[in-house]
Amino acid sequence: MEMNVDQLVKVSESWMPIVLEYSGKLTLALITLLLGWWLINMLTGKVGALMQHRRVDRTLQGFVGSLANIVLKVLLLVSVASMVGISTTSFVAAIGAAGLAIGLALQGSLANFAGGVLILLFRPFKVGDWIEGQGVAGTVDAIHIFHTTLKTADNKVVIVPNGSLSNGNITNYSREKTRRVDINIGIDYDCDIKRARQVLLEIARDPRVLKNPEPVVFVTGLGESAINISLRVWVETADYWAVNFDFIERAKEKMDEAGISIPFPHRVVKLVQSA
Repeated sequence: MEMNVDQLVKVSESWMPIVLEYSGKLTLALITLLLGWWLINMLTGKVGALMQHRRVDRTLQGFVGSLANIVLKVLLLVSVASMVGISTTSFVAAIGAAGLAIGLALQGSLANFAGGVLILLFRPFKVGDWIEGQGVAGTVDAIHIFHTTLKTADNKVVIVPNGSLSNGNITNYSREKTRRVDINIGIDYDCDIKRARQVLLEIARDPRVLKNPEPVVFVTGLGESAINISLRVWVETADYWAVNFDFIERAKEKMDEAGISIPFPHRVVKLVQSA
């Protein structure tokens, strides 16, 4: 019995310094982990509140907050691992290998993620803009990390991957404050061009039409059955479609009142009899 006690005392004497050393490191690492975790959550919360105060886009708020939170917590875990004696080199290598495997398995998703980052950084459009891209036109309803949601004019929801959207052509119809409305009409060759110009300019006397640049009427071409003329006016972007549809209807009504005919497409065929 005395021998066993002596052996236990000797073992405890040999292990005690190691236990004290690692218990101290473990306690310090645990305190660092808890304190660091709390500080990261508080910091990302402050950043989110600051972006909200400065009216940064909500999608960008969530993306930046989540990304910063994840990166800081990964760095915290690596630091805590090094404090308890775990080799950070192997730890980082394991994370890199796992990231490479995940990247190879999710190439399409990563391309969409990169596209989402580019869209959020360079802002080619924002929520509420009317855009056209990848053969789809609609109002931007939401910008997510992997895809963008559009609502078409007939209220269909279209989900476009950010990878293809960011790498293709994007037409933003809402970016500028003003837009030009073109009303193209064909009049009969027997009609007076000056009178037709006056009729169209009278239509342009509308409070929605901007004075600068002023409305103009051009002869744009001589077609097979009509003289092609175009009324061009500048309006606020929000008034574009209303003015466009209204002016087309009014142009037909005013042309009829002025006795200026709008011919339908036709061809004159001459038959020549050979001798």
